[in-house]
Amino acid sequence: MDLEKQPQQPLTPAVPPPAEVLNGDDIRASDADRDRIADILREAMAEGRLTADEHAERVDLVYRAKTVGELQPLVRDLPAASGSTAQGLGPRPYSYGPEAPEGPADNLVAVFSSSVRKGRWRVGGRTNAFALFGSVEIDLTEALFGQRFTVINATAIFGSVEVRVPENISLRGNGTGVFGGFEVKSLESADPEAPVVVVNGYAVFGSVEAKPKRGKFVADLQRRLRKHLGH
Repeated sequence: MDLEKQPQQPLTPAVPPPAEVLNGDDIRASDADRDRIADILREAMAEGRLTADEHAERVDLVYRAKTVGELQPLVRDLPAASGSTAQGLGPRPYSYGPEAPEGPADNLVAVFSSSVRKGRWRVGGRTNAFALFGSVEIDLTEALFGQRFTVINATAIFGSVEVRVPENISLRGNGTGVFGGFEVKSLESADPEAPVVVVNGYAVFGSVEAKPKRGKFVADLQRRLRKHLGH
């Protein structure tokens, strides 16, 4: 018995699997993301919502986080997490000076240790200094300023953050001491184009201090700033 020949069906081309779409929580965290979460934690501690130990533990996790998903649980139980700061609508202005400068921040962390930044170095627009049972020293007297405004966010818990600046720049600040001291010796340079250093933060059973270093000056301020600003 002859078998009836069946027409050969065309082969269906293999369809490649759809590309995996990253969940929002899997996106790599930026320095700006970490800074926003750190700001929420700082406010929560100032309001008494977090103890010093809880704040220190969470801040440590903030700067270790690699993805956005690792950051969100750290502020999920805080009211500020539902506001614009957590949703990335941009950083809020500081008490003095401009909004946070763009670009990544420098992070100086001292936990049962010390961290020092001094000598001839190029200071960035933003620096976060955190001391827990340790000390952070930031010496700007020989630093090169690539921008006019420099913001330093300082937090000292059972520790100290010390900032030294040259005498011919402007120094401003705002902060709080809780069983500790927050002291910024304000300066206003006679040069309208001189760098401005803004120190913000708080101290809990610790100290944050910013003042000029006697006899230290940044030379050729006007020429140097005009060169960096492209004028």
